[in-house]
Amino acid sequence: MLITKEQVIEALSHVNDPDLKKDLVTLNMIENVAIEGNKVSFTVVLTTPACPLKDAIEQDCRQAIAQYVSADAEVDLTFDSKVTTRRVDKKDVLPGVKNIIAVSSGKGGVGKSTVAVNLALALLKNGSTVGIVDADIHGPSIPLMLGIKGKRPTVQQIDGKHYIVPLEAYGLKVLSIGLLIDERQAVVWRGPMVSSALRQFFTECIWGDLDYLILDLPPGTGDVHLTLAQQIPITGAVVVTTPQKVALADARKGISMFKMEGMNIPIIGVVENMSWFTPAELPDSKYYLFGKGGGAALAEEFDVPLLGQIPLVQSIREGGDQGNPAVLQNDATTTEAFMNFATTMERQVAILNSKVNQTAEAPTA
Repeated sequence: MLITKEQVIEALSHVNDPDLKKDLVTLNMIENVAIEGNKVSFTVVLTTPACPLKDAIEQDCRQAIAQYVSADAEVDLTFDSKVTTRRVDKKDVLPGVKNIIAVSSGKGGVGKSTVAVNLALALLKNGSTVGIVDADIHGPSIPLMLGIKGKRPTVQQIDGKHYIVPLEAYGLKVLSIGLLIDERQAVVWRGPMVSSALRQFFTECIWGDLDYLILDLPPGTGDVHLTLAQQIPITGAVVVTTPQKVALADARKGISMFKMEGMNIPIIGVVENMSWFTPAELPDSKYYLFGKGGGAALAEEFDVPLLGQIPLVQSIREGGDQGNPAVLQNDATTTEAFMNFATTMERQVAILNSKVNQTAEAPTA
């Protein structure tokens, strides 16, 4: 029996992406189809580099070839990945950045910056290109957490205009007001000055091509959030909370802010930090110091995913203080928690982008 490319593509049109709920052919996830006698080869282009559904997709592809083409076909399947985006206007600000993720919390003290830094590095470990902006002008902590305190970014001149070149830490592109001023200097700026500084971080900085740019927003709701929502094409927001009621009350306000008219920023999901305390000498023990299930309840209330639960572990705090973030250490508990969180967030971003693109492509009446 002579096998054709058309037969292979038709067979693979019966295989759905489990997250996006559409077939691989329609999603343009099939490339490099080649036939050589009884051997069929093709590439499946995943929407996230560390897709946990890879094995299931491979099994479905092989079954489809056997069922719709030939049970005797030898299938050579390889995987590649391309992070999706909902952006179409390349003249917009940050044209090389596919996804801009805002990490927010309704209040301080919930470990938002720790979550943002470890999320960025986990995405990097998953194979994506990543940058992070410390948008907390009044309390920049990311230089300390990434071990670059005291360093200064350089400036590059292009067409007579000067642009900031972000620093790199662990392969991550980084920019913070803490890298531009003396660490002992208090930033006593009014709203317009803060907004102007942040605008420079995006319009006068060489970020290049990135899959994800993480924005570590200041706590609460205010001018900075509104300015960024109006000037930056934010893909979606990740809301950080802890399990106790006082944190959940403020997290609700943060979610409501993103849903306000004039903001309309999708909520990617909720991540619960300090979910339980696990002592180093008792790695299998869990002590719920701040209550239990608050993050899950908040996610259910707003019908958004619970992206992950991060334990309260001493090594996370030590890693932040020492400039050696937890996700880069050898502690299996913390590394697994952050990696699972990042992978789940990537999947939700791909789903969100797919829904937005489908809406944009839908015919009008």
